[in-house]
Amino acid sequence: MEKLSPLEEFNRPKKNAQPCVMVIFGATGDLNARKLMPALYNLEQDGELPVHFACVGFARRPKTNEQFRTEMFEKVKEFSRTKPINEQVWDQFSNQLFYHQSEFHEDEGYERLKKLLHDLDAKFDTQGNRVYYLSTQPSYFSIIIQKLSEHGLISPYHENADQHFTRVIIEKPFGHDLASAEALQEDVTKYLDENQIYRIDHYLGKETVQNLMTLRFSNPIFESLWNNHHIDQVQISVSEEQGIGTRGAFWEEAGMLRDIVQNHMMQLLSIVAMEPPNSLDANAIRNEKVKVMQSVRPLPKTHLDKSVVRGQYDTGFIEGFEVPAYRSEPNVSPTSNVETYVAMELHIDNWRWAGVPFYLRAGKRLPKRITEIAIVFKQVPNYLFSNNNEFPNTLVIRIQPNEGISLKMNCKVPGMTHLQPVKMDFRYGSYFGGTPPEAYERLICDCLSGDNTLFARYDELLASWKLLTPVLKHWEENPPEAFPNYHSGTWGPKAADAILHREGRKWRLL
Repeated sequence: MEKLSPLEEFNRPKKNAQPCVMVIFGATGDLNARKLMPALYNLEQDGELPVHFACVGFARRPKTNEQFRTEMFEKVKEFSRTKPINEQVWDQFSNQLFYHQSEFHEDEGYERLKKLLHDLDAKFDTQGNRVYYLSTQPSYFSIIIQKLSEHGLISPYHENADQHFTRVIIEKPFGHDLASAEALQEDVTKYLDENQIYRIDHYLGKETVQNLMTLRFSNPIFESLWNNHHIDQVQISVSEEQGIGTRGAFWEEAGMLRDIVQNHMMQLLSIVAMEPPNSLDANAIRNEKVKVMQSVRPLPKTHLDKSVVRGQYDTGFIEGFEVPAYRSEPNVSPTSNVETYVAMELHIDNWRWAGVPFYLRAGKRLPKRITEIAIVFKQVPNYLFSNNNEFPNTLVIRIQPNEGISLKMNCKVPGMTHLQPVKMDFRYGSYFGGTPPEAYERLICDCLSGDNTLFARYDELLASWKLLTPVLKHWEENPPEAFPNYHSGTWGPKAADAILHREGRKWRLL
């Protein structure tokens, strides 16, 4: 068999998932129903789950194994990327699916879990290996890990792959500011080695994000231009049509900066801006991402409001239907100052990116759902073509929907003397056929294989919180004067446009 190149190996689906039992804490929650269980089913269908595998849903509501399996079948039918459901595959998978009822702080429940896991080891030959997925409110993270350790359910970390392993997947957010992130890290590392902690950010599992390194480091045409000599600006946009839905209580504690910017957008920024790693080893890649975050210029405290803009949506129209203001959503205070929109300008003070602004924006109730990274190249001297400066070359990496890459360049209009931009467009679905694996499929598979490349390391998160915690503190001390400040169905507050206008730039039309 022909040997794969390192980059082909990096992008190849993993086939070496190890025997284990996965325990999902918060198994009756929305994340498990919409993402985790469909991901596990699709991994089973694609032959990516280990042969010796079982899954236990851990939650507080009383439920039998059969009730849980029936509920999960309905959710997989609704949310799986592959339809219709292959009932033969489901029957095989559901026989490995169990339910365990307990409070998260209840010692007796962990003792019963210990016995159940011992029985599953004997039945499925899972060899004492454990993956714990914490799909709960962040306030439960520390107590769950503590109880697992106290009841002998966490094995020590060993570099030797033949030893029993314990891996813990922790959902975002990891802390709500710098101090809480440091406290949570101190709590979990009492019981776990850093190599056992898999902090999940589903954006890192998306096909286009994974392909960013391939795009840059295997294509000299791009890597040779990937610097401040040729790039004028970078724009990263996360636009959502939806409001907060039923997540009012969560959103009142989080807001857009914590929920999207601190994790998803900082990860995208670091991958776009990182230097070539010396290998495709997980730590080599994450080392370069950390260097980027440590090079981001601290936001200026004296005029922070000019560099960072917050917004909150008012009433408006989405696809012709009137939608409520944020303050009228369920479980939201009628005087809430929580932001549903953030825009900011960042600078990376290193040799490659000196002088190149990075513009970030993320918002709810905007006109369309789209996440993209736009690399806007510098313009040529305007000697030959009078309207050349209107259409800068732009490389766009579309993360969702319709994952793909496009390049905008200039051509002369036939029979005319002026220029018009044209677009070369590549879409994953059109070229490769079918639908790419969901992000959670790739990330769960990587965890089962012991590959933590696409999971956030603590020093990455620490650098992100150091950058953004002063913004949160400033907002707490200076409540907004005019919330809500943008109508649903528009592109956000006017102040966000001013961030770019003062430098003669503007946001891309998405």
